[in-house]
Amino acid sequence: MDLKSGFPYWLIKNGLPYSYPTLEDSLESEVIVLGGGISGALSAFYLTEAGIDCAVVDARSIGLGSTCSSTSLLQYEIDTPLCKLQKMIGYQNAVRSYQLCANAIDKLKEIAVEIGFDKFEYKKSLYYAADKKDISFLKEEYKIRKENNFDVILLDERTIGDIFGFKAPAAILSELGAQTDAYSFTHALHQHNLKKGTKVFDRVTITKIRHNKDEVILTTQNKKRIKAKKLIYAVGYEAVNFINKKLVNLNSTYAIISEDFDDDNFAWPGEVLIWNTDDPYLYLRTTKDRRIIIGGRDEKFYNPRKRDKLLNSKSVGLEKDFKRIFPDIPFNKEYQWTGTFGSTKDGLPFIGPYKSLPNSFFSLGFGGNGIIFSQIAAEINRDLILGKENPDARLFSFERT
Repeated sequence: MDLKSGFPYWLIKNGLPYSYPTLEDSLESEVIVLGGGISGALSAFYLTEAGIDCAVVDARSIGLGSTCSSTSLLQYEIDTPLCKLQKMIGYQNAVRSYQLCANAIDKLKEIAVEIGFDKFEYKKSLYYAADKKDISFLKEEYKIRKENNFDVILLDERTIGDIFGFKAPAAILSELGAQTDAYSFTHALHQHNLKKGTKVFDRVTITKIRHNKDEVILTTQNKKRIKAKKLIYAVGYEAVNFINKKLVNLNSTYAIISEDFDDDNFAWPGEVLIWNTDDPYLYLRTTKDRRIIIGGRDEKFYNPRKRDKLLNSKSVGLEKDFKRIFPDIPFNKEYQWTGTFGSTKDGLPFIGPYKSLPNSFFSLGFGGNGIIFSQIAAEINRDLILGKENPDARLFSFERT
């Protein structure tokens, strides 16, 4: 599947930091993780830490799918606002989903510290009203978050202008958020896992998967067999090849990044992640080397040729979006890229077993919070593979539909 095009910044910046072998012999492992992006890397991390023998297999070079095109904002707010989600799945379920996402940010930080990965930064998150008509919605969203002990402040237009230097009729400022580099994080996780005995293979094309009662057998393009008791599908949006296609909609998204700002004193207003209530929403962040990333202008289709043709015009549009917000900050675009992402009806991921595929577990972090969802999935699937009950698994199961 064609998941991206253009020049993703993280891939240009980091290149191919490590090489991994392809699979030249048959392989047997207790668990096989299919997919070596951030979802697969986190899955393998949790399995390895639990002492479970596992191996990772990816069809591409590691990280060259959706992972390298991720803009890597880490927010507990999912694409479906809490006040709307509670009407879809119930109050307690919606709140718990948001709490798990908040917990995931801190858990990702703990993992980063454990493996010696330093490209993780806590950031506040500013969710602003794109239009005056969104003020009442923001107030409702603020209320439900506040009553469930999320650390948030409701800001008015004057305060937004004073602190952040742009105009918006209202905003919610969340204390908890973060940003990272998903591509580097993925490689750091694999290097850590390798030291613990995990095997990682890339450029391995799987041509057949057979789910049996007691095992799963995968066949590679060069006729090698991979056997496992359990198989974790961490294949991202390519999961539509294995599950009911009606469960996910594939969309196209766009991003640009500025040249680095030479001024060492360059200060991003309020040092926050910024996003808004538009549909599709606009989002902005900075990088450690003083660049600005802008993303959005999504399209509700998956057609690589059509998606790619729009890249230049979408990039121009994103620049204009930025200029409307920050007319006094010079933005000189250096790179642009486009990618595929999936969305679900409720904005939540699909995690855990898929009944029609025995011994399968899925880690499908659809939507704008893929990295957050991947952490949650890795923890839940580890517990289920160990035979432990995880009370949160029901929130993200395929059965919820």
